[in-house]
Amino acid sequence: MTTPFWCLLVGCLLPYILTGVGAALRKGALGSLDNKHPRLQATRLEEGAAARALHAQANAWEALPVFASGVVVAHLASADVQTSAYLAMGWVAARVVHGIVYLANLDMVRSLAFTVGLGCAIGLFVVSM
Repeated sequence: MTTPFWCLLVGCLLPYILTGVGAALRKGALGSLDNKHPRLQATRLEEGAAARALHAQANAWEALPVFASGVVVAHLASADVQTSAYLAMGWVAARVVHGIVYLANLDMVRSLAFTVGLGCAIGLFVVSM
């Protein structure tokens, strides 16, 4: 398996990791986890770390299709292997930082991490030309 494919696997796991973090924070914020109605319980989170974890998870899911598409296109187009690997690793690094700074409520750094990750994903399409 290529480095971009390994990075894609990591990218698929990131939302689940954020789900676990969010569950722990939600339990702390609301006193318990409602596994029967987790989405209904999540609507009670208006602000704080638990709400940010929920939003970070959603953003991780939203970023994944663009990256996954870029990885597949780069692979099918036989794009430069080294450049594709660097872009994929850059995307993973940016997305990990994004999740951390989202939880830490560092909005400007979060926006920068989002932009870097998006740039890496778009870069995979560009190197495929």
